[in-house]
Amino acid sequence: MSVVILDGSTVRGFVADEDAFARSVDARFAALDANGDGVLSRAELRRALESFRLLDGAGFGSAEPAPLPAEVAALYDSVFEQFDADHSGAVDRAEFRAEMRRIMLAVADGLGSQPLQVAVDDEGGSFLLEAAEHEAAEIAAKIEAQRAAAAAAEAK
Repeated sequence: MSVVILDGSTVRGFVADEDAFARSVDARFAALDANGDGVLSRAELRRALESFRLLDGAGFGSAEPAPLPAEVAALYDSVFEQFDADHSGAVDRAEFRAEMRRIMLAVADGLGSQPLQVAVDDEGGSFLLEAAEHEAAEIAAKIEAQRAAAAAAEAK
């Protein structure tokens, strides 16, 4: 587990970098594509969603029961339909990229402009962790460019 400090602009900057975002999303897509056929089936996407353990009830010590299996299935089906834009029954790489872009921009809107500390899982990767690392690399590159410019100015 890592803690990063980010805001909406951190996430937007990551999504705006087409190459970096595509590499990240494509790597996640490849990891989810268990049978390597180039598309995500309903079952493959469901396994990924289940790994988030979002539907295990209201949490430790809560009296709230876990959702009924039919409710869980309906939720997963609904999420799959959001990803499967062409309703082909499978999610291709372009559909996955488009939906992840939409999700990440919604996260950016939700974060707003106030920096927040966020705990992220660095075991399986995290788009938020990658966004924070992307921003840190951009800042480091700017500082290095400024140092190089200052050194060149001193050398004259």
